[in-house]
Amino acid sequence: MGLYGRYVLPKLVNWACRQGPPMQQRARLIPAAEGKVLEIGIGSGLNLGFYDAKKVQSVVGIDPSEATWRQHDIDLHSLPFAFEFIAAPAESIPVEDGIFDTIVTTYTLCTIPDYEQAFAEFRRVLKPGGQLLFCEHGRAPDTGVAKWQDRINPIWKKFGGGCNLNRNIPALIRENGFQITDLETLYLPGWKPATFNFRGRARL
Repeated sequence: MGLYGRYVLPKLVNWACRQGPPMQQRARLIPAAEGKVLEIGIGSGLNLGFYDAKKVQSVVGIDPSEATWRQHDIDLHSLPFAFEFIAAPAESIPVEDGIFDTIVTTYTLCTIPDYEQAFAEFRRVLKPGGQLLFCEHGRAPDTGVAKWQDRINPIWKKFGGGCNLNRNIPALIRENGFQITDLETLYLPGWKPATFNFRGRARL
C-alpha cells in the first residue's frame, strides 16, 4: 500500500466522510435499520450514533482497513446494542448464511473492487426479504458532469483508494439481485463530479 495508502489516505477519507452534508445523509438513512445489522465499510464508525436502539439488536461492522477503524472516537462499551468489528473485505464476509435483517452501505459501493462478488455475499448473508440501506455517490444524470466523471475517474481512483466517481449505483443494485423500493437523489454541496448522491432502500 505504501506510506500514502497506510497513513495518509485513511485520514483523508475519514475527514471527507465527517463533513456536514454526508453526515446529514447518514442521519436520514441509518435510523431505518432494524434487527441484526451488517454494516459494509464501517470506516471509523460514523454511523454508529445514528442507529435506533429500539429497532436494532446488534451491529457487525466490516472493513478491510483496520487503520481507518482505529480512528474511531466512540466508547464501544456504551453502545446500546451488541457490536463487533471484523477486518474483512465485502467480497468475503466471514459469517454464516442468512443471519442479517439489514445491510448498510454508506459511501462504500464506489470503492469495492469486485462489486458483483460483494453482492453475492450480501444475498448470502441476508435473511429472505432482508433490506439493503444505501447512501452513495456516483454517476450524475447531467451529461456534462458525467463526462467529467469519466475523464477524471482513472486519476481519482488511483489517489482515492479505489473510489470510482462514475458508478451507476441504482443500476448496480438492481443488476445484482435487489429491488429498489425507495430512492432519493440530489447533488450535495461541493464539486459536482463527486457529489451526486443516492439514498434509498432495496430488498431481496
